[in-house]
Amino acid sequence: METKAGDPGAFAHFNLHRVPSPAFVVDEAALRRNLSILADVKQRSGAKILCAMKAFSMWKVAPIIGEYLDGVCSSGLWESRLARDYYKGEIATYCAGYKESDMAEIVDISDHVIFNSPHQHHRFASFLNDSVDVGLRINPEHAEGEVPKYDPCSPGSRLGFPISQLKAEHLEGVSGLHFHSLCEQDFEPLKRTWEALKPHIAPYFGQLSWLNFGGGHHITRADYQRDELIALIQNVRAETGLDVYLEPGEAIALDAGILIGELLDVFENGIQVGITDISATCHMPDVIEAPYRPAMLKERSEGTPVRLGGPSCLAGDIIGDYVLPIPAEPGVRFAFLDQAHYSMVKTNTFNGVPLPSLWLWNSETDTLECVRTFEWTEFRDRLS
Repeated sequence: METKAGDPGAFAHFNLHRVPSPAFVVDEAALRRNLSILADVKQRSGAKILCAMKAFSMWKVAPIIGEYLDGVCSSGLWESRLARDYYKGEIATYCAGYKESDMAEIVDISDHVIFNSPHQHHRFASFLNDSVDVGLRINPEHAEGEVPKYDPCSPGSRLGFPISQLKAEHLEGVSGLHFHSLCEQDFEPLKRTWEALKPHIAPYFGQLSWLNFGGGHHITRADYQRDELIALIQNVRAETGLDVYLEPGEAIALDAGILIGELLDVFENGIQVGITDISATCHMPDVIEAPYRPAMLKERSEGTPVRLGGPSCLAGDIIGDYVLPIPAEPGVRFAFLDQAHYSMVKTNTFNGVPLPSLWLWNSETDTLECVRTFEWTEFRDRLS
């Protein structure tokens, strides 16, 4: 299993016992550094940049995000409501399939409503009005993903209308085109995707207002080719006369948060086994779904590995094998890196496993604030 890289940053000096375990801790200073990079790209390229709430929707920091970006993109009614109540700027809503009962409110909240197919657009045309821009998500049918299962452009994908089927009548009443075909990738896959897509949509530039390049752009990663991205966006804007949107999610919170856990028990079973209060199933489901091996803060390169797994009854609740920074014994604290995005929004209470508390830290001022703790009623009430 591939280890997902993580930069400890200021967390290398954070006392893991300052908060209860398990806990997510987000560094405001790291978040602002990422947002500053995105704001610079926005200013130099002329693009509009939206925060993808599906990846990072810790609304405690919504005012901070509003200082730097143009708004947010949501994935349905509930995220749209959160955007309306706490975030500044534009709201672009896209869903693979809308429900009729949600449409009136989604249209009322959103600046852009993006449909997954012309059929959905036509079905809900009666809900639309001049206050909302209509978009259509297209599938470039140009695969750049490393794992077909997670590639929106893989054969049979449910995400976006196949570009080979697009006709002029499909764009009646449509203001913009949206595509999202990347995942944690740098500039070159975007460049190749645009070059493959452009000939198909060039005939329609004159009737559109905007293009949305979606998410999956690792813009804040140290080795991302930001100057090349800026040049591409400038060229696209000049050539098409259209506004260009980007929807980064992971890039906003990249290396800005950790998940702190504690060893509950250690025993031998052909390998040292460690039971933790962090569950892959409940707290980091991408470890199982993606899959990947999260990087550990200060993990040693040599020594006896410990197979870490959660407290749930699921046999597959395994995080991975790690050489801990200190001897493995009950009560030892550890932390996984780069956990602010996706992990936080995908937690669940399967098996009655408690949810991690949420904390906001500022590594520059060393201020620490408890954002939220969770009681057992979170588990009880969702099934009542």
